[in-house]
Amino acid sequence: MGDLANCPRCSALFLTGTSAVCNQCRNKEEQNYQKVYAFMRKKQNRMASVEEIEIATEVSEKQIREFVKQKRLHPAQFPNISYLCEKCERPIQDGRICERCKLEITKGLKRHESNKELNSKKKVKEDRTYYSVENK
Repeated sequence: MGDLANCPRCSALFLTGTSAVCNQCRNKEEQNYQKVYAFMRKKQNRMASVEEIEIATEVSEKQIREFVKQKRLHPAQFPNISYLCEKCERPIQDGRICERCKLEITKGLKRHESNKELNSKKKVKEDRTYYSVENK
């Protein structure tokens, strides 16, 4: 059984478990999805951008991008729709971050690993150095 929580959208109390929002907000979200999907099913609207969909359906851009991110709307079927990279907020159609951010993170990890190796070599060298004290 779920826990009692406040809905992040309307602050109403609800039981968590099946959804992250209350039933009213979930129903509203489903209605919005049906509006967007009905609009996108029409052949002349399949190439519509997120902004055009927002104007035509009166569903927020954020919600439309969330439908894409949840894979409820597929960019393969509707090529001009996307959602935002979690790091830089560039439009993407797959994954959580864009290719540029992936490369940046990979370079940072490699740099960190090389620094780590360099520091460990320096420590080993220091551990192997012996100092003698002359008795006078």
